[in-house]
Amino acid sequence: MARICLFPGTFDPITFGHLDIIERAMPLFDKIYIGIGLNSNKVPMFSPELRSEWINQIFANEPRIESVIYEGLTVECCKKVEANFILRGIRYVSDFEYEKAIADMNRSLDGEIETVFLTCLPQFTSVASTLVRDVIRNGGDVSQFVPKLVLNSLKAMQHTII
Repeated sequence: MARICLFPGTFDPITFGHLDIIERAMPLFDKIYIGIGLNSNKVPMFSPELRSEWINQIFANEPRIESVIYEGLTVECCKKVEANFILRGIRYVSDFEYEKAIADMNRSLDGEIETVFLTCLPQFTSVASTLVRDVIRNGGDVSQFVPKLVLNSLKAMQHTII
């Protein structure tokens, strides 16, 4: 059986912290879907199509990684892409408590899908998309938090980055 994984999140925008988790998960899985979840409780800064485009361009040379936009339950997206694993990144102990509750709920909904947690490298602990968006909104330099492709895209959108 192929080891297919869904890494769900908003990726608004994708950061070096996300890339750290994805790159370190690559040896563990045959295929990784980066699931861009549409959450009615969140108002994204960037369209899901743009976020998907960023991911697809960043991983253009890696056929085992693909983005997918989904709405609703993560386990339903797993079924759609035939993922038997959910990947989650952990930065802090508080992340683990929250993510474990979600993993337990997902396991209750579908006992065939296992959640795998990877802790991020220390240099990415403070990198969160929410904070990056705040820096962007306030005209700060996000070059140390996002891939060059995203940075160039932001500049093209005339956001004041640097």
